[in-house]
Order: sequence, then C-alpha cells, then structure tokens
Amino acid sequence: MKEETSTRIWEIDFLRGLAIILMVGYHLLYDLGDFAGVEKFLIFSTDLTTPGWLIAQHLFAGLFVLISGISSNFSRNNFRRMLKYLAVALLITAATYLFDPESAIIFGIIHCLAFSVLIYGLFFKNSRPLTCFVWGIVIVFLNAFLPSLQKISAFRTNWLLPLGLHRPDFASFDYFPLIPWTGIFLVGAAVGGWLYRSKKSLLPSTLRPTFVNWCGRNSLYIYLLHQPVIMGILYLLGYVRL
Repeated sequence: MKEETSTRIWEIDFLRGLAIILMVGYHLLYDLGDFAGVEKFLIFSTDLTTPGWLIAQHLFAGLFVLISGISSNFSRNNFRRMLKYLAVALLITAATYLFDPESAIIFGIIHCLAFSVLIYGLFFKNSRPLTCFVWGIVIVFLNAFLPSLQKISAFRTNWLLPLGLHRPDFASFDYFPLIPWTGIFLVGAAVGGWLYRSKKSLLPSTLRPTFVNWCGRNSLYIYLLHQPVIMGILYLLGYVRL
C-alpha cells in the first residue's frame, strides 16, 4: 500500500500506518479473547461485540480503505497494484481455510481493496473527483437496502457474497463486501483528486518519518504477517493448540 512516487507524502504514510496499527491491535484483542481466554489486556476489554468496539472496528477499517482510495491517485499502474492485493488476498484465504475451513476469509479487506482498485482503474481513473465522490456516496447509500433485500430474497447461495448478499449461515473471520466499502474507496479517490492534484504533501517538508510512517509504507506486509506472528506467540505460550 505504497504510493509509487519518488517523494513520499508524509501524512498519507502516517495515516495508513495509524490505521494498520489500530487494526493489528484490534486483531490482537480478538485473538487474546477468543483463543487465550483473556478478558482484558492492558486497559482494553477483549469483548469486541460491544457497540463501542463495533464502531471502532469500522472506523479503523474505514480509514484504511479511505487512504487506499486516496493512494490510487499516486499509483502509476493500478492494475499491477490490484494483482499484488489479489495475490495477498488469495494467500490469506488459503491460510485461513487451513486454519478453520468454516470461517475462512473469503472476501476480506484485502480482497475488497483488490477489486476496488480494479473498478477504479477500469471506470474512474480518468474521471473527475466529483464523479468518484458521487458514485462513492451512492454505493455507501445502497448498503442501507442490503438487509431488506437479504430477508426478501432469502439467499441460498454465496455467489453474490462480494456484493454483501450471502446465505444466513455464512461466517468469516474478516468480511468487507464491495457494498459499502468500494464506496468509501471511491470517496477516498475523490479526496485524493481534490487535495493532491500536484501529488505533493500538504505538510512542511521538514517533518521526519516516524515508526508510524514506516508501518504505513509496509502496511501490506504487516497485514499479511501480523496474524501468523500473534498466533505463533500464543502457541509458544500454550494458549493455542494445533
């Protein structure tokens, strides 16, 4: 999830790094609660079913997707970017299927980003920011109708799972359908088009990179590796049995 430019944009790296750190922390709490039976870690509860944590999860993920949309304005080759995401997504699906076939990640956040980048590259790359913004809002708005459509249609298949329509018994560790998340991605693309037309940072050039910026530059690899690292540590501590 790097901008493919010679000059880094400080605030984009920082916000992406912040998003990935928050997501890793969220997954750490989930693993501690679900696999290790820990009720509290530091000052944070591992019960992630509360309204506060559900809102926080969507805020962390929303920031991540929004920044990815902004970054589409900096990529020289969004098709290659899509292929990189797709390769990582398929690897995640294979690994989680081996771990737990019933809850494997079929269409997680990286899958969503892969298809969002493809949609952007095919239909919106040369569009005005306002066009991206309007379509993004429309897609987000469509999400309000999915629960009713799900009940009316009583889906018995998961073929429309990428759009947010699936069987009632569908379960996954991570699920980010195109509706509404591609909408947030397109809103990010619009913001990038408005704020970063010159492809330069909006902040003073004297700012030095931080650890958070480093995480932002390497967020895809961190996302790919953080769960194996967490689970490996829990296994060594005796909380997880293979």
